Parts: sequence; structure tokens; C-alpha cells
Amino acid sequence: MFVDEVDIVAAAGDGGSGCMSFRREKYVPRGGPDGGNGGWGGSIYLVASPNLNTLVNFRYHPEFKAPRGGNGSGANRTGKSGNDLDIPVPAGTVATAVDAETGEHRQIADLVYDGDRVLIARGGRGGRGNAVFVSLTNQAPRRADPGEPGEIVSLHLHLKLIADVGLIGFPNAGKSTLISVISAAKPKIADYPFTTLVPNLGVVDLGSDRSFVVADVPGLIEGAHTGAGLGQRFLGHVERSAVLVHLVDVSSLSGRDPVEDFEIIRRELALYEPDLGSELGHTPIAKRPQIVAPSKIDALDDPDRLKRLVKHVKKQGLECIPISAATGDGVSALLEAMWPHVAASKAAAAAARLAAQQAEQAHQAPARQARAPHAAAHDSRTHGE
Repeated sequence: MFVDEVDIVAAAGDGGSGCMSFRREKYVPRGGPDGGNGGWGGSIYLVASPNLNTLVNFRYHPEFKAPRGGNGSGANRTGKSGNDLDIPVPAGTVATAVDAETGEHRQIADLVYDGDRVLIARGGRGGRGNAVFVSLTNQAPRRADPGEPGEIVSLHLHLKLIADVGLIGFPNAGKSTLISVISAAKPKIADYPFTTLVPNLGVVDLGSDRSFVVADVPGLIEGAHTGAGLGQRFLGHVERSAVLVHLVDVSSLSGRDPVEDFEIIRRELALYEPDLGSELGHTPIAKRPQIVAPSKIDALDDPDRLKRLVKHVKKQGLECIPISAATGDGVSALLEAMWPHVAASKAAAAAARLAAQQAEQAHQAPARQARAPHAAAHDSRTHGE
């Protein structure tokens, strides 16, 4: 089952309580306070996993609780910190925190790459033991603090599949047939509308270390932005795509005009409003690179339908490659046309990731330099002894 939106609750562990204790040992009068601090509660992280491609597990397990910290004890022993809890999610998951009072959503994580790890709920601090409160005026404090509670957050998780190419179009335009031909994906294919109810992914291998992921998005119809048909919710899965491919049925079997179909889909793209989990400053989906692929040319009974569509598309400045997934005509040319957009997107993503890593290293460098003199002083004292 494909599930791309769920609500979960994550509760970090509470901190352990501090201990009130006094040293009682033979021949040691007035041993003094020796109560240790409590341990930290476990924190909760979201981790992008390459082994998942749906959020279905969260539908049956929506609540997560990290272990609490151990209590402090005598002899100045600090309680054991609770183990952190990692929650694996598919790469491409966007997490938004939901305010319980106002219902407002605030994006806190966007896990794009496998291995990305983001803190979502911090564990509570351990309470202080009575040994901490010793002072000149209070040599035997009888005070110990309880541990602080861990954070509790309500999250909305939205999976946006990470596909390099998004196939869009009306129902029965041939999207599922095409993805079954160019990849090993085996989507359901039939001659009735809305055969595809969930997105399908396929990996295309062009050879020479050229490969990319294609997403087959359920069909759009006029008024999808208002909820008609399956609505626009699945367009979120092609928000990250490097290029969108319009499949337009040019055969007379559809009973529709191909030019009108193309314009309807473009209007729906322009009217698409990304949810709150979308990246700030992200290129609007309607302004992404687009390729038009008139489909089912093997069943073309009126050549004028194809000519009018090609003429209209070229006026828009878009590339147009007629294809037949059934016979394979034009499919190789379409795949080659996709690749430059995919390669450019991958190069830009790699450069952005490298820049982010360098910025993080530059941010951490002052802290390392500040610690260096202390380490050098410690070494000199050690060698001097």
C-alpha cells in the first residue's frame, strides 16, 4: 500500500531525577553530600533510509517514545542517559510541526538524501543532585531537582518522491505503458480512466553510467486544482523533478482535442499550490523544464491532430517528440532528450550539497580553534609532570 501523508506524535525521554545523598562511610566523619545528577532523556531523530519508499508503517504505529534518563545516585554517580531513538523514513520526506493550539504548520525537516538525520524532539535535561548545591553557607544541602520533561511534538509527514523525471497528462495518455517499457516497473495498465491511483517509480538505464528515476503520476483532469478527479495532491511527487514530460494522446480514441488537453494540463500546473512542506524559494512546478510527447502515434487516424499539436507546442518554445510506447517509435529519442536536464539538475544538487558541507565545516572551524589552546595547555602540563 502506498501512503504519502501521515500524522505522528514523537515524545522525547524525560531527564532522570537528581539524587539527595550523603556520604556515610566508616572512619569518614562528615562525609558531606554526594548525590549525583540525573541522566539526559533520549532524543528523537528522523533518518532518511534507502530501504523505504512509503509511509505506510506510520499508519499503524503513529506514536514514538524515547527512553527516559536514569536517576542519579550516591557517590556522585550520574544517571545513565536514555538512548536516542532514530525513526527511519523514506528519502524525500518533509516533516512539519503542528501547533496544537493554532493548528499552524512549520517545516522543521526536509530529508532529501539517504542518511540525512534531523533532530525533531530533544530529550529532557537530568535533574541536579544535592552535591551541586554545596556552598560556603550551605555545607549540607537537602535539595535535589527532578528531571526536565522531554519535548513532545505533533508532526505531519509528507513524502515527495525523488524522481528526476515526472510523467504527467490526462488519464489513459499512456504514462503507465511508457514507464513499463523504459524501466522494470510493472504498473497496472487498462483501458479505463484512473487506472493509476498512486505514483509509480521506475529506473531508466541509458548505459555509460547514465541512469535516472522516472515517476508516473496519476492522471490529471480539468479542475484538478479544485479536487476534481484525484485532485492535485500527487503533483507534489514531481516538485523535485528536473524535467516534466507531457504525454498527450493524439489518437481519436480519447474523444478530446490534443491541443486543448495540453493547455488544460498546463493551466493545472500553473494553479498548483504547493503545501507548507515545500521548499522556500523552490522553482514553481509550472516553470520547470518541460518536454511534450504526443503519444499513441501508432493508433493515429487523423494526422492533422498531431500536426496541430506539434505546431502549437513549438510556438510555446517547447521540445516535441512524438512517441508510441507500444511500438517503441520515438522512445529512445525521448529518453535522450530527458538526460541533459537530469544531468544538469544532478550537477547543481551536488554543487549545492558540497557548498552546504563546506559552510558547515567553516562554521565548526572557530569552535575547534577555540578548543586547541586548551588542549595544548593540557598537553604541556602533562608532559611537564
